[in-house]
Amino acid sequence: MDRPIKKKRFTPQRIALGIGIVAFLIFAVRTILNGSQSTLNVQRDKITVSKVERGVFDEFIVVTGVVQPLRTYQLDAVEGGYVAEKVLDGGASVKKGDLILKLENQRLMLDYVNRETEMYDLINNLENTRLRLRQDKFTLKKTLSELEYQIQQAKDDHDRNAKLYADKVVSAQEFNRTRITYERLVQQREIEIENQKFQEENSLTQIKQLEGTLDRTKLNLTMMKENLANLSVRAPVGGLLSRVDVEIGQSITAGQNIGQIDDVNGFKMRVEVDEHYISRIFPGLEGSFEFSGSSHKLVVYKVYPEVRNGRFEVDMSFAAAVPAGIRRGQSVPVRLQLGKPAEATLLASGGFFSSTGGNWVYVLNEGNNKAVKRNISLGRKNPQFYEVLDGLQAGESVITSSYDNFDEKDVLNLQ
Repeated sequence: MDRPIKKKRFTPQRIALGIGIVAFLIFAVRTILNGSQSTLNVQRDKITVSKVERGVFDEFIVVTGVVQPLRTYQLDAVEGGYVAEKVLDGGASVKKGDLILKLENQRLMLDYVNRETEMYDLINNLENTRLRLRQDKFTLKKTLSELEYQIQQAKDDHDRNAKLYADKVVSAQEFNRTRITYERLVQQREIEIENQKFQEENSLTQIKQLEGTLDRTKLNLTMMKENLANLSVRAPVGGLLSRVDVEIGQSITAGQNIGQIDDVNGFKMRVEVDEHYISRIFPGLEGSFEFSGSSHKLVVYKVYPEVRNGRFEVDMSFAAAVPAGIRRGQSVPVRLQLGKPAEATLLASGGFFSSTGGNWVYVLNEGNNKAVKRNISLGRKNPQFYEVLDGLQAGESVITSSYDNFDEKDVLNLQ
């Protein structure tokens, strides 16, 4: 009896054909994918590769600090004049009150002499007025004394004639004559007394006015004398006379700066910071610098808000003793902290940032023979590292050198 022979579904020929088709499809897909990505061959020794690390991110900037005296005193000319003598020059140590230079001002001297002459004239006028007042008092007293004598005589004559007139011995005409004489003399005495009072009050008013004018003149003369003393420029404090910017014969105006005195009892560090950080710098921030093989701590104590040429100034004090051997005007690199250290994913800084703005990087594959473009997110930075917020993991390798020659290709073939 015949049996039907079943055909095999997976013959060796069919299996071979299927494998060939799958291989072809895989090859086609890879070809398409590779064709959609732009690639560039890059020499391995022409790039810099850095490992992404997990560590402590220390946010700081490096600025240049200049050692300056803790306090400086400006020498300004109080009065103008020309330099007659220069006693001390820059670099000299001075004590408070030491003479530095002498100025001469002929106009000021002439004004002083004229004002002094006016004062002596006022003194003479005052003394003459006081003398005249005393003389007038004596004259008035003498006049009153004479009037008193005449009044007494006239009163006696009037009293006697009044009795005689009552007895009808003298005529009414004679009686009236003595009465009128007596009354006229009494009235004249009252006028003299009133005149004496007026003259005395007038003289006292003149004396008071002259005394006030004399006091003001003396005060002005004292001030002018002080101004003359200011022609001798002296050190207001002790210290180091760092500069004197005048020469003999030079004309100086009032208020002109002519020098500076430095307090040698302490130093500070003056640093200039980019205006980009002006909102992040405040008193209390710390910094440090290396000097003579040791690290020295600094603390911000004053921030100058004025921005000039894109930078502003900051004063920092020494947290401990001033390092031995440090000198005024010496400059050192200062590491200025902007925040507290914190754990973060770190990517070394490099030239790639100028091309990508930190938005993407080239990340190497496991075989380290290709670098693929990948989007990332960066946060804070310091001179050594960027803080990675997203897109990279610790242990991955990233090209951190410049991307200027890569033309933003998707894949770099490393050779």
